[in-house]
Amino acid sequence: MADETNIADAPAETPIAAEHPQGAEGGTEVRETRGGNRGGGNRGRGGNDRGGDRGRGGRGGNDRGRGRGGDDDGGEELIEKLVHINRVSKTVKGGKRFGFAALVVVGDGKGRVGFGHGKAREVPEAITKATASAKKKMVRVPLKEGRTLHHDGKGRFGAGKVNVRSAPAGTGIIAGGPMRAVFESLGVADVVTKSVGTSNPYNMIRATFDALTDQTSPKSVAQRRGKKVADLLGRGGANVAEAEAAADAITE
Repeated sequence: MADETNIADAPAETPIAAEHPQGAEGGTEVRETRGGNRGGGNRGRGGNDRGGDRGRGGRGGNDRGRGRGGDDDGGEELIEKLVHINRVSKTVKGGKRFGFAALVVVGDGKGRVGFGHGKAREVPEAITKATASAKKKMVRVPLKEGRTLHHDGKGRFGAGKVNVRSAPAGTGIIAGGPMRAVFESLGVADVVTKSVGTSNPYNMIRATFDALTDQTSPKSVAQRRGKKVADLLGRGGANVAEAEAAADAITE
């Protein structure tokens, strides 16, 4: 009976081989390969685990992307200017360890600016640290017509003294060195400045920020005094119409 069963089963396999000229063995190998992937329970689970890790890694990558966006102030484009790089050294037991210090100014060109400094063994890393520090310390400065300062001012830090003055349209940025970087990042188009006492970029930058933080706008003064902006602008001898027109032009 066993022989008859084998003979009866033989014709059933022959058409399969005829339909697939490559042979039933090739099909068997393919099935074994797929079966091996399914049959290897540990390998299959391991593959899924690795896939899950990659999936979690992908989500982590998205989180890192959002973190970088947050550093850029919500995806806003910022102006970064490298003001100064200095080589520094630290004396240790075995000798001196050299590094670099960077001073960076960051602004959005629309009335916000900040500065920061960082130290590292390499220049790019020092610049990165300084930029991150500058973004955390950005301040808002009110601008007149979005191009110049509302009034003159003075700033001081250490031996550094600076004078800043508002200027009419077309004057440009009359400033040098670190002060020019600050006003370009701030978005000021017309200003006249003078630095007295020191050429140290760190002191000049801090003195400039001291002068900028004292800037006030007519709108803020009017709110503080409980008056209208036109009333404040009309005290200089201007007529009511001119004062009201100037008050309407002030946006900040």
